[in-house]
Amino acid sequence: MANNQSVRRHLDTFTRGRIIGKLQEGRSVTSVAAEFGIAHSIVSRLLRQIQTTGTAIRGFSSGRPRGTTPADDRYIVLQARRNRRQTAGETARHTTQATGGPKSRFTVARRLHGGGLFARRPIRCVPLTPAHRGRRSLWFREHRNWRDNEWGRVLFTDESRFSLSSDCRRILIGRERGSRNHPSNIIEWHRGAMALQFLLMDDNAPCHRTVATEQLLESVDIERMDWPARSPDLNPIEHVCDFLGRRLAARTLPPVTIRKLRLALQDEWAAMP
Repeated sequence: MANNQSVRRHLDTFTRGRIIGKLQEGRSVTSVAAEFGIAHSIVSRLLRQIQTTGTAIRGFSSGRPRGTTPADDRYIVLQARRNRRQTAGETARHTTQATGGPKSRFTVARRLHGGGLFARRPIRCVPLTPAHRGRRSLWFREHRNWRDNEWGRVLFTDESRFSLSSDCRRILIGRERGSRNHPSNIIEWHRGAMALQFLLMDDNAPCHRTVATEQLLESVDIERMDWPARSPDLNPIEHVCDFLGRRLAARTLPPVTIRKLRLALQDEWAAMP
């Protein structure tokens, strides 16, 4: 009986009718509960319902009302599709301004999910014009026969960001499954570099082409390597920094101080294959 009482929390219509019949015959709540193997409180509530409403039909609650209308739901999905770089929080603010009712980013995220848009990190890439592609192709042809001793003179440079906390600049956008590489879901990406010896490679950033920089390089007799613009994929240091970042993230005990972060980077550098 104890097992039946713990399982049978909702009665079907036929059983409810039988219980009502027993109660109308003058049977006590305790005896009816024992006969049907259900809790005393269930029969008691059923009796109170009959006395109060005159019916034993079980009512169903509609739950908490939705914070958006069907029109709001369509507007939210439409806004996200029109601007793929817009986050759920930004979509919520736009929807609030358009409809007049406050919408939280959590509500918007659920509506986007219902519309087939899921929070994913956008791909970052460098946009290339036909002129950029032409200069890259020319650079390939000029350097395709270089030997190891020639590449050994090149000082590839880059700057990367390693932080003790999570990357606060990370954003999520809404997109459909299988649309990761669609142009509307890609963000342009730019990075810089700086160094000062051997055959210097830099990424042609404006800060590397100032008069002061040119004069400094000439004063120490540093030769600059010709480098096609917007070509971070050709720089091996980019991949080294990415490797270090992944290794730090995979550590069981991440560094919690600047000193430990510096030591962890040195350890991962030394262990690099």
